This record gives sequence, structure tokens and C-alpha cells, in this order.
Amino acid sequence: MTGARILIVEDSASLAMSYAAQLTDAGHEVELAQTGAEAEAQLGAAQFDVVLLDLQLPDANGLDLFQAQASRLQETSVIVVTADGSLGRAVEAMRLGAYDFLVKPVSSERLLTTVRNGAERHQLAREVKAVRSASRRDSFHGFIGASPVMQAIYRAIENIGDSKAAVFITGESGSGKEVAAEAIHLSGRRAKKPFIAINCGAIPENLLESELFGHVKGAFTGALENRIGAAKAADGGTLFLDEICEMELKLQVKLLRFLQTGMIQRVGNSKAEPVDVRIVCATNRQPQVEVAEGRFREDLYYRLNVIPLELPPLRDRGDDVLVIARKFAERFADEEGRLIEQITPESEESLLAHSWPGNVRELQNTIRRAIVMGDGPELIVEPMPRIASSAASLAMTPEPGASADGQERAPAASPGPSFDAGQAREMGADLSVSLDAIERVAIEARLGALDGNVVQTARTLGVSPSTIYRKMEKWEQAG
Repeated sequence: MTGARILIVEDSASLAMSYAAQLTDAGHEVELAQTGAEAEAQLGAAQFDVVLLDLQLPDANGLDLFQAQASRLQETSVIVVTADGSLGRAVEAMRLGAYDFLVKPVSSERLLTTVRNGAERHQLAREVKAVRSASRRDSFHGFIGASPVMQAIYRAIENIGDSKAAVFITGESGSGKEVAAEAIHLSGRRAKKPFIAINCGAIPENLLESELFGHVKGAFTGALENRIGAAKAADGGTLFLDEICEMELKLQVKLLRFLQTGMIQRVGNSKAEPVDVRIVCATNRQPQVEVAEGRFREDLYYRLNVIPLELPPLRDRGDDVLVIARKFAERFADEEGRLIEQITPESEESLLAHSWPGNVRELQNTIRRAIVMGDGPELIVEPMPRIASSAASLAMTPEPGASADGQERAPAASPGPSFDAGQAREMGADLSVSLDAIERVAIEARLGALDGNVVQTARTLGVSPSTIYRKMEKWEQAG
């Protein structure tokens, strides 16, 4: 990567000079601003790859400055630099679109790694514009689409295919993270070796270690034979860890040790074995927020996030929606024995207008449903509308809040009628209300009663806090 252009917004002259010296030595071009006014002037005069933004400035709130300059910072990686006391605001900045945040004092390694990753993200955005006039591919290792943003993704995957560095893929659910992981594998010298995928959210905690590292016969009840585990099975190839943020903290420690040593130890065996794998992981969450809220180890995150790759949602891919829909229609029509001449023009307009919260996976299901349920040579496609129910009146307020003791809290439920057994029976009898809607009302009502405390809510409902966070994230994405 060539040197990046960086703006440091920091009122402490000693800290600003320290950051500048380290970044200049690393080959970057650095400019300084000590106040919000100076930062606004600098941003108005030039484009920066990365902005290091202190939240406590003498004449401005860094968060307000970020919001006011949002249009100018669309293609800039904003890295918030914060003290422990403003950690809650740093998390809020992440929700507004900041790339990452650093907690003072900042180590040299952490500063350089985060800035480098942020600059690479910005350069990828520039490549999106550059490929508009270049030759385009309609597909790539399982991906379908010729949009500029996907051309940049294809090029990024080709560039990192031969590397041994870990890749951290982020993106909404259904955006193709496993397809990207396999494309990375197929684009490099490990293509002829195994590609092994593990979904960390689909395997119970007590079995995940065995699935990942293997076990010996008799190691625990049910261990009837030796098992090599996914890491050993992928030896020489690629190990893909999907939904990595679902991994429990205890196992995160063992994964970190494996990444540091390249050695695995099967459950029930004291002997360590060397394994040569390339690690690719993925999540549909914001990993920086998971780190800030204590659900994901910071040292593991930086070990995995060597090469970040962010997949775009389907709604940002333009006419790719129609290209993918036609490919799915052709495939499913063949499977179902139907002859389809075209998707109707009205259906194509509907496909382009839909927001696709479930991304490619939702589109795939929509086309399959239309093939199965329809008849005739023209395919009529109707995207599923968003769920509307009586639960809407109890929707949560989207803005995050904080408790009096400064602890970050989940959003509190908006004022509304209380949820009681009678209401539950009425909703259960209403055939238009889904189980998900009933569950959402129950959880949001309990959150409201407990002042938005997710841990207490999870305890009283008999589920883990991660389950509550996962559902809240799903509801937020659905709107």
C-alpha cells in the first residue's frame, strides 16, 4: 500500500506530534488540526484517506463535528481517538459510520495497524470509481454481478488471494460472506487444498472446541472415536470461521493461542500438533462494537483483522439485482421443470425498488417462491413486504441511551401499553401476527421494565445476552 494522506484532529500538541512522527516514519503524509474550526477548514480544502478524530476539542464536540462533516467524510476512514470516559460516545460514533476507535494511550503498533487498515478501505473505495471505465466481469468465483462496487471486490480478492494474512469479512446477513471466503481460497495458491467452513453460531459452545480442534476417543461422554477437527482438516488450505462474534470468550482465548503458535491441541490430548492454515472469518455485526462491549477479545480482533473486506448490501449494487434474479430464475426453472421466457417488466421494477434487507439470500428465496407458485412463460415476482403487526406500536426507540452510572445501555422501549398474559393470548389468537412479532413484543416489554438492561432481561427470560443483542440487531436492520 502506498502512503496515505492523514488528518490528525487533536488538541494535545504532544500527542499530535507523537502520532505524526510515527505515521510519517511509516511513509504517510500527515496534517494537523488542534480545533474543530481548523479541522473544518482542512476538510474543506483537501480530501483525506484517514482522519484521526479526538472527541474532546476546545471549541467543539468531536461527535458533532463528525456529523456536520458527514458528506465530506463519505470516502474517508474516520478513526475516533478517545479517553476511557468517552467510550460510550466512541461506540455511538461507530454507529454513525466511524471506521474504528482507539483508546488513549495508543500503542504504536495499534496506531499504525488501524491507520493502515483504514487507508486500505479508503483506497478500495477509490478503486470503485476507477473501474467504472475499465473492463467488467459479470461473475467471479461464485459471485454474480457487474456493478462497479463488485468489480472492486473482485480485484481486492485477487490481490489478497496469495497472501497468508488473516482476512476479516464484514457485511449484512445474506450479502455473500461465505462466497467471498471461498473466492479468496480459490484465488490463491491454496486453491487445490481443502476449504473448511465452520459456523461458530450454529454449534453449541461445549461442542465447538471439539469441532474446531478435534478430540481423542474417550475425552468426554459421546467421544466414541478420534476426531481430527476442522483446523487439521484444513491443513494446507483455508479455515473459514463464519459468525466469529458468536464464539464464547473462553474459546476465543484458545483460538488466539492457535493463531499465535500455529499449533492445535485436541480435547483430551496433551500433545500439540502443527497446522498450516489460512484463516478467513466473517460476521454480520460491527466487530468494533462487540469489542467495546466486552463480547469479543480486542487482541483476537486485531490478530484476525489484518486484511478487512467489507461486502456491500444488495441495495447498493444497482442493476446487479436483475442480473442475479435472472440467473436464479434460469436455475430454479430448470430444477422445477418450468419454461420461463422472461421476468415481467413490472416485476423487474418491483425488484429494483425493494430494499432487500435479507440481501442475495432473500432474493434467491423470492425467485424460487415465484417459480414454484407461478405458471406460464412469464415470471411474476413479488418481493415479500415487511412484517406489519400490532407489535409496531411497541417498537423500540432507535437512539442508544446510557444509565446514570455511565454504563452503555440498550435502547429503552418507547411508552406504550404493558405486555401481559391477556395481551399475549390476544396476539396468539390473531392469525396475522407472526411468532417473531410476539417474541419481539415480549422482549421489548421486558427491556422497558428493566430500564434497558440486556443482561438482566436475558437472565429473567432464560436466554443468553448474545441472543437478545442478535435479535435487537436484526430488528434494527429490518427497520
